[in-house]
Amino acid sequence: MSYFILKETNYSFSEAENKVREELKKEGFGVLTEIDVKETFKNKLGIDFRPYKILGACNPQFAYDALSSDGQFGVMLPCNIIIQENESGGVTVSAVNPNSLTLDVDNKDLNELAEAVRTKLERVIESL
Repeated sequence: MSYFILKETNYSFSEAENKVREELKKEGFGVLTEIDVKETFKNKLGIDFRPYKILGACNPQFAYDALSSDGQFGVMLPCNIIIQENESGGVTVSAVNPNSLTLDVDNKDLNELAEAVRTKLERVIESL
């Protein structure tokens, strides 16, 4: 099992980001955090890096259900979505595979939630 869901797109970087945000919203997710890796590396390290953003997405109902089942599960939240420009100039979008986060979790409810979240994130990625 891969720890991520990935798709190469034909979008520009900004188009891909806008489309991802739109599709996440359709699946009931909001973006709680945003890390502009390119900007961070430039400001903190003086290094030029390709366009690369990490969006921390959360579906409030799934998060509530997960934390109600296991209060420590917050270490696995939010679900990260990565938008990155490749060396070839193309843009790849990937999302965490929530099933990979629950491999060692002995909690049927969390495993079922991970599967439901995976299905939604797959739809987001496939829609691109």
